[in-house]
Amino acid sequence: MSPQIGVGVLIFRDGKLLLGQRKNSHGAGDWSAPGGHLEFGESPEDCARREVLEETGLQLEILQNGAFVSDVFPEVNKHYITLLMVAQHASGEPQLLEPNKCSGWHWFAPEELPHPLFAPLRTWLERDGLAALQALAQSS
Repeated sequence: MSPQIGVGVLIFRDGKLLLGQRKNSHGAGDWSAPGGHLEFGESPEDCARREVLEETGLQLEILQNGAFVSDVFPEVNKHYITLLMVAQHASGEPQLLEPNKCSGWHWFAPEELPHPLFAPLRTWLERDGLAALQALAQSS
């Protein structure tokens, strides 16, 4: 089976990162940024805007390319390459629009992230360190 492409969106506001706790999917119980699958013909930016709007109701303005990570989920026989996009400005307040997939959205300071983190975010932080996340949060 070939790897799939995921897009994770790191949304910052007032130095805090938006995360939700996953439900009914691989990584259930893990805390994750909004995001989802890149559709055929879709740009990562368009995917980020679509997924964030569907999941949170937030409108994204400027997006920056972030890091990418590779994670294998043996329990579901899946391999994802996740492109992390960074949004410093999102209009509106996060709403729980897919309650079957997420238990709710919350803002967290980089030093106070909940556990466990969903694999793509955890992999990125293990590789690049908390300082990489703090630098993004400080520019919000």
